[in-house]
Amino acid sequence: MTAPERAFVEDLNPNHIARHQFEQVIPYIRELAESPGLTEWLFEPEQSVNVTLPIRMDDGHIEVFYGYRVLNSAVRGPGKGGIRFHPQVSEDEVRALAAWMTLKCALVDIPFGGAKGGVQVDPRKISQHEKASITRRFIAALGSNIGPYTDIPAPDVYTDAQTMAWIFDTYSMMHPGQNNRPVVTGKPLDLGGSLGRPTATAQGALFVTERFLHLGGRPDLPSLEGATVAIQGFGNAGRNAAILFEKAGATIVAVSDTKGGIFDPNGLDVARVEEHKDRTASVVELDGTKALAPLEVLEVPCDILIPAALENQITAANADRINAKVLVEAANGPTTPAADAVLAAKGIPVLPDILANAGGVVVSYYEWVQNIEDQQWDEEEVHAKLRKKMYRATDKVISTLADVQEGIEETRTVWSESHPGEEVPYPNLRTAAYIVAAGRCATAASHRGIWP
Repeated sequence: MTAPERAFVEDLNPNHIARHQFEQVIPYIRELAESPGLTEWLFEPEQSVNVTLPIRMDDGHIEVFYGYRVLNSAVRGPGKGGIRFHPQVSEDEVRALAAWMTLKCALVDIPFGGAKGGVQVDPRKISQHEKASITRRFIAALGSNIGPYTDIPAPDVYTDAQTMAWIFDTYSMMHPGQNNRPVVTGKPLDLGGSLGRPTATAQGALFVTERFLHLGGRPDLPSLEGATVAIQGFGNAGRNAAILFEKAGATIVAVSDTKGGIFDPNGLDVARVEEHKDRTASVVELDGTKALAPLEVLEVPCDILIPAALENQITAANADRINAKVLVEAANGPTTPAADAVLAAKGIPVLPDILANAGGVVVSYYEWVQNIEDQQWDEEEVHAKLRKKMYRATDKVISTLADVQEGIEETRTVWSESHPGEEVPYPNLRTAAYIVAAGRCATAASHRGIWP
């Protein structure tokens, strides 16, 4: 009798996934292939801070929360990355997100390294006053670990411009007598925020998708005009993606939030969905739509699928049921490596997160520059600069993919000579994006050297 076949158990640890993705491109980058130590240097965090946050809640009792801030790499510039408030925040998650930020900033060629932060809290269960207290205590606890030229936070999941205003105010009280506006981005306009920043992540995703289709990335889908779109997540990125893709001529057929989703094959009226969401705190139960379970939105037949929620949404368990022609990762890490392989076999191109959702950090960089130079650019200028940056990054990824696909057999031969038995997977858009980004980081590290 043979032993029963063991079920496949997918590793969903985000830090393990980030490392796996990084290691996939080592055969393509000479500096990394020749120096395992350089690979470790670039992937492992330069600094990781864990803090305990005792907070007096509105009813008088003391509750303890846990916060994390990770600086992955400052090789190409000061750390840059958001702060999220979520009950599932963990050190492993924050480390992975910081590593992705390093690669994201390198891919779009802005002079930042990668960082990320988070507090383990359910923001839906606390008051605005309690959220302010947690934010201020977190920034005070981080102390000199953040700063305008060392590590610059920004909004993320369940944090917004108001949260950034509290960060700016707290930091300014601790560092009086200097220009503190560049310490955080995504601020309200009257505190030095940038026009175009609230919609930047979605706007960047739109520009990347437009460019990819224009360059023939999916010949049976020449443009956004008339394309059907399903969006998972109706927070900042998802909601603005719905607005912008509809404005660009696409038809939004499904959206979802944490409570569930809605579907209409003839198209949703996004303004009506917004009004319903604002009034009821969810997109669910909108008249005239079909109800979906939270993850069902990912399986809706559509031209473009936009995961805009959290990590590990498309996995080995559901990847085979994806019915899109193109997947645009507006979220960080929504697709696992096992799912990537399934999607590749199905012929579904994935516009990877470090490209597709980089619009947010690009406009954060523009805000930082405006704060340093005491300027305020108009929204048209911000959008023009963002479009140019996202088009250029998309062009670079597509041309790199063509080059590495052409040379794949040579790469495999060279790699097998020094690593017998190890296979080099066939490259995809994520591979190409990582090659560009990790290559730039490796070059910067080589130029800087190690001191002392």
